Amino acid sequence: MPEPGTGAGIPGPADLRAAEGWFAANGLPYFVDDVRHEVSSRLSRERLVLVASGVLVVAVAIGIVAAQVLDGDVSLGISSAVQVLLVLVLGYGLLVLRVGPIAAWAGRRTFRSLGMLFQLATRALPLLLLFVTFLFINTEVWMVAGSLDGGVMGLAVLLFAAMATIFLLVRLPEEVARMDDGLDGDRVGSACRGTPLEAWTGLDGGPGIDEPMTRLERSNLVLVLLVSQVIQVLLLSLSVFGFFLVFGAVTMDPDVIESWIGEPPTQLLGQSLVSRELVQVATFLASFSGLYFTVYAVTDETYRKQFFTEVTDELERAMGAREIYRAMRRAR
Repeated sequence: MPEPGTGAGIPGPADLRAAEGWFAANGLPYFVDDVRHEVSSRLSRERLVLVASGVLVVAVAIGIVAAQVLDGDVSLGISSAVQVLLVLVLGYGLLVLRVGPIAAWAGRRTFRSLGMLFQLATRALPLLLLFVTFLFINTEVWMVAGSLDGGVMGLAVLLFAAMATIFLLVRLPEEVARMDDGLDGDRVGSACRGTPLEAWTGLDGGPGIDEPMTRLERSNLVLVLLVSQVIQVLLLSLSVFGFFLVFGAVTMDPDVIESWIGEPPTQLLGQSLVSRELVQVATFLASFSGLYFTVYAVTDETYRKQFFTEVTDELERAMGAREIYRAMRRAR
């Protein structure tokens, strides 16, 4: 193997495998040519139509069965169908489209940066809790959220999640485009330090930084950012849910809840302090908080500098490594 920067030699199969293994371990399987071609073939129009048709048939069938079993509860049937649809689509992505390494890396990356997540919570939670706590002790919120059946509540949560995801999918490609525009030859070389590609930064011909990324490679970067954000929002939403569950169990008298919803609250687990209505109100407000966190995380300049600077540095490193990998492939 040549020394870094010498430009001598030709990378062998083991060198390419080491480089491709580094991409997979860093949540970027679509940067590997063989994986990208395989996934691209699985995203052909004919195959997607076939898969979508099968998924819809299964989801609708389960939704109908769920509605019939529960005495014709249409809302729960629709909610069940949507949840099955999401599970099947997620399963197809994890097992067939190789999204698993992306989710695994983003999960590890998020849990390594829990300190930054705490900083986000201390910045976003106080103002949010000040606002949402007033909603929590509001009669109308208990009348609406407490009276929802399981199906409608599930659809409401899915609606908040869909809005947050759409917002991220609109904004995150802008971050990827900004990273791509800032890539130059000097940064390509420094990006590969400490990686299996470092020894090949001096290949004859050099990295082709003008070679544009494919659509799947850009999608890979967007998915990394998306999954990282989703995990953070989920953790913060669960924190809000736990807060309101404890706060409601301590402060909300059953007689007060009865005066708000017009009937005695349904106690869970016998005579516990947690009622079904309390769980539903906490779930509704936690879902709303998740949407708020999503908007805040992408629009707040201080948080963007903290989160995106650290993550985008890693992704810029991967983009630089990609250029060396392209040069290694050309050399062979």
